[in-house]
Amino acid sequence: MEDKKNAQPNQLNIELTDEIADGIYSNLAIITHSNSEFVIDFIKIMPNTAKAKVKSRIILTPQHAKRLLSAMADNVAKFEAAHGQIKHTEEIAIPMNFGGPAGQA
Repeated sequence: MEDKKNAQPNQLNIELTDEIADGIYSNLAIITHSNSEFVIDFIKIMPNTAKAKVKSRIILTPQHAKRLLSAMADNVAKFEAAHGQIKHTEEIAIPMNFGGPAGQA
């Protein structure tokens, strides 16, 4: 019988398979939204090609999108505190209707 005094009630075991652990490279993210969800398409663009592929799509509730925004801002701030300011590189011109419907306010 498990000792309930030592059990952690809020512990979550998260499985990370080898395939997912390898990750997916993306150098562009397109974000669209509706009144009920945010969709983030992670895309890999190769130089001198006219076609790009969506490598992964993540669909979030508005609440989770806001939590992700906060977590990303916190992690970028910690990274910059340790390694210096991240500099923006050249802008990439992407058609606004790339890969799906335009976002709605």
